[in-house]
Amino acid sequence: MDYILKYFPELTEKQKKQFQSLYDLYMDWNSKINVISRKDIENLYLHHVLHSLGIAKYIRFKPNTEILDFGTGGGFPGIPLAIFFPDVQFHLIDSIRKKVRVAQEVAQAIHLNNVTFDHIRGEDEKKKYDFVVSRAVMNLPDLIQIIQKNIKKEQQNGIPNGLICLKGGDLTQEVKPFKNKAIIHPLTTDFEEDFFDTKKVVFVPL
Repeated sequence: MDYILKYFPELTEKQKKQFQSLYDLYMDWNSKINVISRKDIENLYLHHVLHSLGIAKYIRFKPNTEILDFGTGGGFPGIPLAIFFPDVQFHLIDSIRKKVRVAQEVAQAIHLNNVTFDHIRGEDEKKKYDFVVSRAVMNLPDLIQIIQKNIKKEQQNGIPNGLICLKGGDLTQEVKPFKNKAIIHPLTTDFEEDFFDTKKVVFVPL
C-alpha cells in the first residue's frame, strides 16, 4: 500500500480504504480462483495496482468519461482506475467467466459504484466508449482491429479518444503500423522501482 501513497498522496480516506481492502480480497479470491499467479500475489500493489495506475499518470480523465477495460482478467487495470476516478464510468469485460466473477465480487466488497461487468468476447462488445484500456492482452494491431468499433467520435478529454494500454518490453514491431500516431510513455518517468524499467503506457488515438 505504501507504493500507492508514495505516488498518489492526494487520495481521499474512502479511496485509501478501498485500495487497502484489495490485498485481503485478492488473497482470498486467488486461493479459490487463480487470477494472479500464486508467486506474484505478494506483489499485488507494485505489479498490479500501481502498474494499473500508470494510466492515471499519463491522463487524468474528465468526469463522465466512459471507459472499456478490454480483457480485464481479475480487474486490472479497471478496478484500480475506477477507485482513482470515482466520477468516471468503467465497463470491465473478459471472455473467462470466473475472472469476471472475481472482479465483480471485489468491486462489490469495496462499494465501487462506477463499474459494470460483462462476460463477453471483445469482438462481441458493441457499445462505444471514450477510451479502451487494457493490460498486455494481445499485440497492438490485433487489439486495435477489434476495438476500433468501440471508440466514440465525440471527444471530451485533453487527448483524442482511443486506446490506452499497458505494455512491456520492446514494442518496435508492434507499433510499426501506428508509428506516426502511437505515443509511448515509459513508466520510468513516473515510478522509480526496477519493476517499471521495461513498462510503458502506449496511447493510440483512433
